[in-house]
Amino acid sequence: MQELLTVIAQGLVDDPSAVKVTADEPNEDGTIVYHISVAEADMGRIIGKQGRIAKAIRTIARSAAIRYEEKIMVEID
Repeated sequence: MQELLTVIAQGLVDDPSAVKVTADEPNEDGTIVYHISVAEADMGRIIGKQGRIAKAIRTIARSAAIRYEEKIMVEID
C-alpha cells in the first residue's frame, strides 16, 4: 500500500524526491493510518481544488485495501 501511495503522490508533485509515505501500527479496530508528506510548495497539488485529488487518492487506496482485507485511512501532512 505504501508503494501505491508513493507512486500516486510522486506523479502529482513537482518534487518527487520529497514524497514520504509512512504507516502507523494498526489501532484497536485494525485500521492502518498512512501519512503522505510532500514539499510545502506541492501541498496544493496533492490536495487539489476543494480537496478533490485528496479524496480520489483516499478512494483508490481504500479500493486497493479491500483486496488485502485491510481497513485504512490516508492523511496528508
